[in-house]
Amino acid sequence: MQFINPKTDFAFKKIFGSAQSHGVLISFINGLVYNGEAEVIDLEILNPYQAPRVRGMKDTYLDVKARLQDGTSVIIEMQVLNVEGFEKRILYNAAKAYSTQLGSGDDYKLLNPVIALTITDFRMFEEWENYRSSFILKEKDFLIDYPTYDLELVFVELPKFDRSLDQLTTLMEQWLFFLKNARQLQAIPETIAQVPAIRQAFEMANEVNLSADELDDLEKREIFIHDQRNAISLALKQGLQQGIEQGIEQGIEQGRLQEKLAIAHQLIPLLDDAAISQVTGLGPSDIQALRQEQG
Repeated sequence: MQFINPKTDFAFKKIFGSAQSHGVLISFINGLVYNGEAEVIDLEILNPYQAPRVRGMKDTYLDVKARLQDGTSVIIEMQVLNVEGFEKRILYNAAKAYSTQLGSGDDYKLLNPVIALTITDFRMFEEWENYRSSFILKEKDFLIDYPTYDLELVFVELPKFDRSLDQLTTLMEQWLFFLKNARQLQAIPETIAQVPAIRQAFEMANEVNLSADELDDLEKREIFIHDQRNAISLALKQGLQQGIEQGIEQGIEQGRLQEKLAIAHQLIPLLDDAAISQVTGLGPSDIQALRQEQG
């Protein structure tokens, strides 16, 4: 078997957001949002994946949207590139999904919770090592929860997840192993194949089950992501080199200044300001400052 990379947004959308992804998405949300508890029994997949709709969209992102049995909306996104403004976009999309539920004159009691689940293929929160984090509204000083949990942001950082196959103990870990390793596998591991939804996800990720157009779209998307990462890496290297060169130049200039000041210190008892300036190149204000220090 050869599996597509589920971390690519197009592939992620196909696996978790297709019309036939119902059971897969229920298991995925239960695993990552509800820590493996069977909280989600049923859901409706909104704007399901359709290959002709996404073809040619090289530089955008695709999300999976679902409405749970209790009315909660879940927005799920796979983010492979750490682009500027990404964290604001997540908050904006969640707030927009919450605010647009009501029509003119509707009662606020009709508002249902919104959960934004974002999986990143980069480290987002360097200050801690937990690969999963959840944000809700709290009082700033006393950390008291806001009376309603209607807005929740859940992040999963794949680079922080390093469990091997024999270390997997939870549904969340099994799903994260699938996301991170499916591309390198040639068969469905027996230990996680026992979860029907994960087995189905592997089958949907099998290249033999994709059309030629879908494979072409996915290949172009992976090339685009690879090029973007290389561009970011090159920019960082160029910025670093420029900083090093500027630092060297500044260091040399600072050294020259210190040398001039040392010579001036020796000449102050012997020469007047004009002569010292001519010898060292220092300005009158610098020489006067040195005289004050010495006298």
